[in-house]
Amino acid sequence: MKLRLAVLSVLLGAFISVLALEAQRGGGPGGVDPDQDPFRGVTTDGTVVGGLFAVRSTGVATQPVMEAAAQFLSSLSPEQRKGTTFPVDDTEWRRWNNVHRAQRAGVSFAVMNEGQRQRAFDLLKAGLSAKGLEQTRNIMKLNETIAEITNNFTEYGEWLYHITVMGEPSPREPWGWQLEGHHLIVNYFVLGNQVVMTPTFMGSEPVHAESGKHAGTRVLQGEQDIGLAFMQALNPDQQQKATIEPGLRASELTAAQRTLLTGVIAEYVGNLPEGHAKIRMEEVAARLDDTWFAWVGEAAADSVFYYRIHSPVILIEFDHQTPVAMPGPKEPGRRHIHTVVRTPNGNDYGKDLLRQHYARQAHAIPYPLSPAANP
Repeated sequence: MKLRLAVLSVLLGAFISVLALEAQRGGGPGGVDPDQDPFRGVTTDGTVVGGLFAVRSTGVATQPVMEAAAQFLSSLSPEQRKGTTFPVDDTEWRRWNNVHRAQRAGVSFAVMNEGQRQRAFDLLKAGLSAKGLEQTRNIMKLNETIAEITNNFTEYGEWLYHITVMGEPSPREPWGWQLEGHHLIVNYFVLGNQVVMTPTFMGSEPVHAESGKHAGTRVLQGEQDIGLAFMQALNPDQQQKATIEPGLRASELTAAQRTLLTGVIAEYVGNLPEGHAKIRMEEVAARLDDTWFAWVGEAAADSVFYYRIHSPVILIEFDHQTPVAMPGPKEPGRRHIHTVVRTPNGNDYGKDLLRQHYARQAHAIPYPLSPAANP
């Protein structure tokens, strides 16, 4: 509780309004005109900064994830498919919930047959990097560990994760998919050869299985350790500014420190496949001088802490949480971690790209997509 209050006291004076631990809700029903009901998401002061994201050719193929999604859908029964597919502009995107008791749309891994489950994993494999896929699977496994610890297999479990598909997988029309469950939400929007994979929520309690079916499984140690290493690389004045003031701006860092900060961001962006991660990091680099780092807590080797990185094009949060289901003291610690990645200024869920897509359709403007992007 003390840590959470400290977090709030720092964030109240911050330069960005953070809506990271729950979905951005609201808006009208599916099919609403985005120009009449624009999605804002995370902003600095409530005003969306325009011109940050453009419909363009990236040269990175999205055909593998498109084909994997189509194969997954083809494996579903008509009834399953009806409950799993939504229009690309449906508000179902924003109904995700981290809470383990939440009611979810889509088809659950728990009810999939073996073939369907393999197709679902093929979709994740096509959309994520090897690192991202491993982390996703390990979070699912650790949800089984908490079920074993609590003997609650109704609310926790490895297969209590749902997949929904928005729109129809297409080489040119917008579409996407969502993976949703306890401590694991991945929103994956595709337009041509562009990908937006936010909001992404990854967490776990525990973060290390010491026994049980998945003993030895660990998650989120890289995000924890690289964030701490960056904080420790700051000089005392920089550490104080990052901790007590609204944050430390990247333009005040040395070249070596900027490289370290970029490495922290890359740890999260690296859940995307290499080509798409490279495009995302180019966006980050272009706004690096306008990137801020904020910290709450101590910076010793075993400290419990929170950190945030934000710029006009990315928001990252890491938080050591109070245990919820684990036995032991109810105070923040390293056994329960939350992380969030968002795209500020209206492009979570690819909403700004979708808005531009509709505008292009209305004016019959062709897309600047490379024919080689989806051979």
